[in-house]
Amino acid sequence: MSASYQRREMARNRYLVLPSVILLTAFVLYPSGVAIYTSLTNLSLTGPAALNPRFIGLGNYARLLHDGSFWHSLVVTFWFVLFSAIIGQLALGLASAVLMRRRFALRPFFNAIILMPNAVPGVVAALMWSSMLASGDYGTLNKIVAWFGVDPQRWLVTFPLSMIIVINIWRGIGFAMILMTSGLSAISDELYEAARMDGATPWQSFRRITLPLLVPTIFLYLLVSTVTTIAIFSLVYALTRGGPAGATEIIGIYVYNQSFDAYRLGYGSAIAVVLLVISLIIGMFYVRALKVEV
Repeated sequence: MSASYQRREMARNRYLVLPSVILLTAFVLYPSGVAIYTSLTNLSLTGPAALNPRFIGLGNYARLLHDGSFWHSLVVTFWFVLFSAIIGQLALGLASAVLMRRRFALRPFFNAIILMPNAVPGVVAALMWSSMLASGDYGTLNKIVAWFGVDPQRWLVTFPLSMIIVINIWRGIGFAMILMTSGLSAISDELYEAARMDGATPWQSFRRITLPLLVPTIFLYLLVSTVTTIAIFSLVYALTRGGPAGATEIIGIYVYNQSFDAYRLGYGSAIAVVLLVISLIIGMFYVRALKVEV
């Protein structure tokens, strides 16, 4: 292969990736750079700092270390991500993928039911669930539990974090099922046939064949779902605004409250930068885990 041909190929490849580089720079790198710079200032939406912000270095980050509300939002975010994305969506998505591989009546109907929440925008889903979880005798869930003799509950007040975890699981099962189904389709049926001939039970086949071979798919799903769940905002904001008393104030809600309710853009940007660093660390961990050999 001539050197001139290689140079033309390299130039063509650069032109092909140029649109992606432009979009990445415009919508990811530049906003991230602006956020990092803003986090080093005392920029505010009101007062003297709105017109003439000062460079204060790591002052906002030092303040974060002593901000109890910030650490509380991190804890709430941890439980929200753990139970909704890492445990709930993964477990139910995998179970749905395994069940949907079997042939039974109305399988397309159940597939559609599981996948339908993916087509619902976050705000629309929040409004729908607000109606279902409404207090008093008019809420759908209260009507259901009344059949069993349970008194009406104020679900988003008594069990706020549990409710948004359930709603987020409902929204994410479809995506988990799609990824798990693609992983299951790559496993040869001959392995299961050989296991059955050796006397393996369905549980043994699942534990010894399915799970080990699904490890790369599982870690890929965890990478995507963990990062996207950390960044959730519209669903929780439309449901609870982070309340009551901060019970559902995940980190995205806390960034919004500090930036636009408390008018401290510099401080809110510092929280957003910390969130970015946490997401990058989690992403690096999962990328390394994806290299595991089965």
